[in-house]
Amino acid sequence: MRAVRYSHDGGEPRLGRLDGDTVVDAGAAPPEGFVPSGEGWGRIAAASGDPAPVAGVRLLHPTVPRSLIAIGLNYRDHAAESDLEIPAVPVVFAKLPSALVGHDAPIVVPREETRPDYEGEVGVILGRTVYRASADEARSAVGGITCLHDVSGRRAQLETPLRQFTLGKSFDTFSPMGPCVARADDLDLDAIGIRTVVSGETMQDSSTANLIFSIVDLVAYCSAGVTLEAGTVIATGTPGGVGDSRVPPRYLREGDVVEITVDGVGTLRNPVTLER
Repeated sequence: MRAVRYSHDGGEPRLGRLDGDTVVDAGAAPPEGFVPSGEGWGRIAAASGDPAPVAGVRLLHPTVPRSLIAIGLNYRDHAAESDLEIPAVPVVFAKLPSALVGHDAPIVVPREETRPDYEGEVGVILGRTVYRASADEARSAVGGITCLHDVSGRRAQLETPLRQFTLGKSFDTFSPMGPCVARADDLDLDAIGIRTVVSGETMQDSSTANLIFSIVDLVAYCSAGVTLEAGTVIATGTPGGVGDSRVPPRYLREGDVVEITVDGVGTLRNPVTLER
C-alpha cells in the first residue's frame, strides 16, 4: 500500500491512496501531512473518495516533519570514495525541514553554490514516537519508506574545518521527498534497492543490504537521548557514486533531471535549475 499527499487544481493538500496511476482521495491532509501510523494506514486503506489520474495532480512531500535527521557515510563504498574511515557509530546531522519539496518540484541551486551534488537515499518515516528504543521497538516504529534526495552543496559543506553539513544540505529545495510513502510492513528493510539517475545516466545503484548501520540500528541509536516523534524522517545515507568523487567531478547543472528510484516505493523526479 502506498500513500500520497497531493493537491488538485491549486486546492488545499489532501491525502490519498496510490493505486497504480490513480489517486483515491482519503480526505483533507492534516498539518503534519501523512504519518504512517496504524491509524494513518487505516485511513489510506479505507480511502473511497473521488479517484484522479496521478498525472493530473501535484504530488507534495508526503509528510511535514518537525525533525529531519540524516546519516552520513553509511555505505562502505561512499566512505571509501570520500577517503574517510568506516565510522564506528552512525554519523548524524540535521537537515532543515524547510528544504523539503515534492515530486517534480525544481531543485534551485543558490548562486553561491559552485559544487551542487546529488545523493539518492532511502527515507524512513516513523509511525510512532520512541525514546531509547530497543531493536524490536525500533522496527515497530518504522511505519513508512520513501525516496529522499539529500542534495548537497559541497562548497558550503566543505569550506569550513568542521564541515558544516546542515547549511550545505539545507538550502531551499535541497530535500526533495516522495513521490509517495510505501508501508514498511510490505518491504524487507534490509534489502531495498535504490538507484540514482542523472539526465539518463545511472550514477548510484545499491541496496540497504549494503548499509553499515541498518535502518533498525539507526532508529535505536538516534533515539538514545532524543525523543523521535511520529512523523520523524531519517535519511539513511547515500551509496557510492556521488558527483564530487568522480574524475572529473559531475555536479548538477542547469537542465539536469534527477530520478531516484526506491524499490517498492517508486521514482522521485526533480529538474535542476540555477538561481538567477
